[in-house]
Amino acid sequence: MDEAVLRTLTPAVIGILVRRGVDFATAEDAVQDALVEAVRAWPTDPPRDPKGWLVAVSWRKFLDVARADTARRRREALVEVEPAPGPSEPIDDTLALYFLCAHPSLTPASAVALTLRAVGGLTTRQIARAYLVPETTMAQRISRAKRTVSGVRFNQPGDVGTVLRVLYLVFNEGYSGDVDLAAEAIRLTRQLAARIRHAEVAGLLALMLLHHARRAARTTADGRLVPLAEQDRSRWDTRLIAEGVQVLQNALARDRLGEFQAQAAIAALHADARTAEETDWVQIVEWYDELVRLTDSPVARLNRAVAVGEADGPRAGLAALAGLDPALPRYAAVAAYLHERDGDLPIAARLYAEAARSAPSLPEVEHLTRQAARLNALLRR
Repeated sequence: MDEAVLRTLTPAVIGILVRRGVDFATAEDAVQDALVEAVRAWPTDPPRDPKGWLVAVSWRKFLDVARADTARRRREALVEVEPAPGPSEPIDDTLALYFLCAHPSLTPASAVALTLRAVGGLTTRQIARAYLVPETTMAQRISRAKRTVSGVRFNQPGDVGTVLRVLYLVFNEGYSGDVDLAAEAIRLTRQLAARIRHAEVAGLLALMLLHHARRAARTTADGRLVPLAEQDRSRWDTRLIAEGVQVLQNALARDRLGEFQAQAAIAALHADARTAEETDWVQIVEWYDELVRLTDSPVARLNRAVAVGEADGPRAGLAALAGLDPALPRYAAVAAYLHERDGDLPIAARLYAEAARSAPSLPEVEHLTRQAARLNALLRR
């Protein structure tokens, strides 16, 4: 039995039950019960219409719960007037589930977990392993999220931007557990792009593809972080790069520029350079200018300072850095890099050590600590 098929069908089946009047939490539970039965039955008796089978069994699971619970008389009345489930309807409900799972009433963590469960078709155990938390903790998080959105009805378009931010959070979560969250985010974003013609959806997909193309070169065999300038570019996935560039070009042609398209354009310029020295930093600065104009993000301004330092020299980069809050994540690391390039090794060494103390991941802590140690060794000579 192909687990990927089940994961693809899950959101559509949940959507069909919700459209029939089942509240989201109950629909999701019924579909999960049907998936368990599918895992047991399909290897020896595969259905001719997998989606229709899941709809029928999920509906039966819902009826069993509704009839057993006397407190849900209103739902039992709904059961009496609903038509018996036949072959699965051709209407696509997946898009509504994206907006439901990215509802503004949910915390980002809950929105991500619910998206992975309802739209991605992952089990609670898989999501818990990916986040390195106990399964009971993740189950409670998902249950709270389901209760929050149970009464939501979609009578107007949802916020695409919120959906994209949730997908971007999934992509940035890393590669823990038995589910590759970066690959899962790409799969979900492809799915969304197939259902909605939106320049920023395409922009996010392009950004993910271009970043994911460099994954194999980002770390050494022993887990050490490899900075972009030092990566072995022969290990970059040229197929993903070509696809990402094509998706980006199609998005930009719609002339509705957004932040994900601007970020993807920067990633494409990095991917286009055969060596670090050939990087077109002038164009990258121009795209960061667009990104800052679109978002006014301090993080974008921080990254822009690095690009300015490469295009116009480290002192220009330090000048661009001067107006930013030193409390920004990775501010000290950027300042250390620019000071080192400007020849001020004592300040750079101190800033690398400071950056290591606040780095968000162990590979970054180790990398920045090594940078500080390298400069301190030079200063002792």
